[in-house]
Amino acid sequence: VVRKRSVRPLAPETVERLRQNMSPRDAALVSVLAYAGLRPAEALALTWGHVRERTILVEQSASYGEIKSTKTRSTRSVRMLAPLKHDLAEHRIREGRPLPERFVFPAHDGRPWDDDDWNNWRGRVFQPAVKKVGLSDVRPYDLRHSFVSLLIAEGRSIVDVARQAGHSATMALDTYGHVFDELDGAEKVNAEEAIWK
Repeated sequence: VVRKRSVRPLAPETVERLRQNMSPRDAALVSVLAYAGLRPAEALALTWGHVRERTILVEQSASYGEIKSTKTRSTRSVRMLAPLKHDLAEHRIREGRPLPERFVFPAHDGRPWDDDDWNNWRGRVFQPAVKKVGLSDVRPYDLRHSFVSLLIAEGRSIVDVARQAGHSATMALDTYGHVFDELDGAEKVNAEEAIWK
């Protein structure tokens, strides 16, 4: 019997504390994971052309340094929260306003990250930041759950949450049902305000 790891979303305050312990580029990657809910492989395949005015288009993922289709082999658009839009705008300026076909988070050679790049980032950047803020057993993938919990706290429907996360409604309910239960009847919280605060 395979036990599924339970979903433990990080609150925006925790995400921001993590980001404060990173370079601006790494902090921008954490923003994409936590505030757009992209899977790490999707974030690493993101080009500037996918970053639109109000949404992020998710249509590919990076695997072993190659660009492939998404895990579900489908395209989706994700709402771009204002704090993430701000972080990406600053990141784009720092990167010299790259062309639309360039990766938002390229490897040192301009290509997509390979597994060594990802494992190095996790070990040298992400885990030290996790330890510094007093957490343990947190993976970059867990940041995705932060975005989903922000949507649930806003009172979004299971269908909307599933669409933004790239899940079927059944899968979203299976994965996040306990978060829906916990927030049922709670006061609605605007995701952007929660992050800005």
